[in-house]
Amino acid sequence: MSQLEKKLSDGVFTVTAEVAPPKGTSVDAVVDQAERLCGITAVNVTDNQGANMRLSALALASLLHQRGIETVLQVTCRDRNRMALQSDLLGAAALGIENLLLLSGDHSRFGDHPDAKPVFDLDSVQLLDMTAGLMAGMDMVGKPLDGTPYFFPGAAVNPVAEPFELIFQKVRKKVESGARFFQTQAIFDRVGLERFMNAMLPLNTPVLTGILLLRSAKMAHFLNDHIPGVHVPESVVARLESAADPFAEGIAIAREVVGWSREMCQGVHLMTLGHEDRIPDILAD
Repeated sequence: MSQLEKKLSDGVFTVTAEVAPPKGTSVDAVVDQAERLCGITAVNVTDNQGANMRLSALALASLLHQRGIETVLQVTCRDRNRMALQSDLLGAAALGIENLLLLSGDHSRFGDHPDAKPVFDLDSVQLLDMTAGLMAGMDMVGKPLDGTPYFFPGAAVNPVAEPFELIFQKVRKKVESGARFFQTQAIFDRVGLERFMNAMLPLNTPVLTGILLLRSAKMAHFLNDHIPGVHVPESVVARLESAADPFAEGIAIAREVVGWSREMCQGVHLMTLGHEDRIPDILAD
């Protein structure tokens, strides 16, 4: 059992963070970044995040695992068909990687290879079903596996997306298909998070709030204009615009969201974008 699974099962407030593989083969900097993370149970390794081509997430997750760093391997449906997805997950299991975050993935047109043909052979719910099948010892066409993998599969959710009931139907499907935890997209809305967590109570599935460190009002405007699924409220933008030190204000905002999450959720997922040294400030009570 991974530390992530154990802590969430034991009801311990849990913190994850994330690193992005390099656009190339030089991994020393990102490995050093992961090793310097403080107070973190597991480190997400992103999979061509934002549809931008990077080093294989599985390769970096394996390198971190070899160094004793627990990872959450992100796997998207955008770049692989069902055969490749099954193959990669079996490879992850053989390398000792248990924690997964299973995603549909951003469309190729949003990234640095807009002419790349997106696959989307499966969606995120089907990917969860596929993973459950592998854990039951069968591939997608019912053939038995020689050695059965074990995973702790998670899924993503946008708690403030609308229409809420339609979005929540997919959340229920993900739980039914084997999601054991959720990491949310970046959220800045306490009321929206509270509504979502109240709806989650009957599902009894841990939720880690996504917390994105904002550095400036300019960054907030960019997120609103260009990043699907992320919405920074005008009240938050105004705080950044009026702050004498916008970065310090961004840290304060992130710390506030951690406070809400301690009341409502089972943990947080921190997205600090190169400012991992500020994680202790964000987590401070």
